[in-house]
Amino acid sequence: MPTTFKRILVGVDDSADALLAFDYAIHQAVRDEAELVIVSVLENETMSVYQVLDNDYIHGEYDELKAHIQRYQQQARDAGVKHVRMMIAEGEPGETIVKDVIPQVQPDILVVGSIAKKGVSRHFGSQAAYMAKYAPVSVLVVR
Repeated sequence: MPTTFKRILVGVDDSADALLAFDYAIHQAVRDEAELVIVSVLENETMSVYQVLDNDYIHGEYDELKAHIQRYQQQARDAGVKHVRMMIAEGEPGETIVKDVIPQVQPDILVVGSIAKKGVSRHFGSQAAYMAKYAPVSVLVVR
């Protein structure tokens, strides 16, 4: 009998692989009648020091990302996912998802794309590899 999940966490960043991961997560959530939690990470390191000091810039970036994630949430609902919620975290994506988001959400599985939109992390290899290595739950890397 195939595994069923109660809560699926999916990371999105608009890369082609992340969109495939999102489609897979929707399909799995519908099949399992699982809750789908959509997370995106606002990366502070991509901002200049002037942008970090500018609250309007931070709020603008956050509001833009929130509106974007709400479109993902609606897409999941339109596809038949009954329980969908979204989260925005801040920091370095792999580490933030592993250390902050997963303990808070407590998913059965994390679904991510294999290549981050902004390229690979300079220190840990790809974000997906970092999450697969350190996440306390199963990780499905989609490509």
